[in-house]
Amino acid sequence: MEYVHYPVMYHEVLSYLVPKREDALMVDCTTGEGGHTRLFLEKYPRLHVTGLDRDSEIQKKAIARMQPFGERFTPVNTWFDDYWETYQGPKVDLVLFDLGISSYHFAESERGFSFQKEEELDMRLDLRQSLSAETVVNSYAEEDLATVIYRYGEERYSRRIARAIAEARAKERIVTTRQLADIILHAVPPQYRYGHIHPATRSFQAIRIEVNRELDRIEPAIRGAVDSLLPGGRAAVITFHSLEDRPVKWLFRELAGGDQPKVKILTKHPVVPGEEEIAENSPSRSAKLRVVERI
Repeated sequence: MEYVHYPVMYHEVLSYLVPKREDALMVDCTTGEGGHTRLFLEKYPRLHVTGLDRDSEIQKKAIARMQPFGERFTPVNTWFDDYWETYQGPKVDLVLFDLGISSYHFAESERGFSFQKEEELDMRLDLRQSLSAETVVNSYAEEDLATVIYRYGEERYSRRIARAIAEARAKERIVTTRQLADIILHAVPPQYRYGHIHPATRSFQAIRIEVNRELDRIEPAIRGAVDSLLPGGRAAVITFHSLEDRPVKWLFRELAGGDQPKVKILTKHPVVPGEEEIAENSPSRSAKLRVVERI
């Protein structure tokens, strides 16, 4: 089985997340294909990892990858915020969140995460839910669509793009990535079409975040994870854009402040990838790692 996701900043993650006992329990909240999990299971022979993922298809790849480790890996098919909201298990030693969308979703899932190829507009991580990218694009009111694109994509031409989408869908339903990308391309000013990123990049990110409620899940999940850590246990979060990083930064500061702080921050400034990793895996260039330790 082929694996396409690169475990981002794995040297740094391994250096910060060190179990203080042999039979430690770790929760990988965004297991994906299992890149980070495999490295931890190889390094610590008695470590047990619970691997969370809402996407049952990518989880099948992780399960196959972890077969050599037997019962030391337990997969759970769930959103990470739902998991921590109802968690009643033993206290945890280590927690990892890698908030980036896996390369698998762009390269293999065929769900329309990328506009580089013709695919159906879907973008769901949970294939059982009804809301999809096609629903957002074709059913949201123009004003609501503009709000989504601006809020989650930080797109300056959100209103022009939403207007163009509304006009196009009045003629025919927008059902593929190429349709949507072409509409966005022609909606923005000519000088904006040839920048360092494709003009559809921010809008696609925004629609994906809306479909999966990605940002809404971060804070409650981290709070639940921190509450479930053993004293001396650590939680690490990898983010890939400011919309993810800002709430993590402010939440960590909140949890580390006040008269009864819950954590101490181990990364005064976020850790970023080195030049060697960026050269090897260019999508990692925007990654930031923040780590806290339970008091």
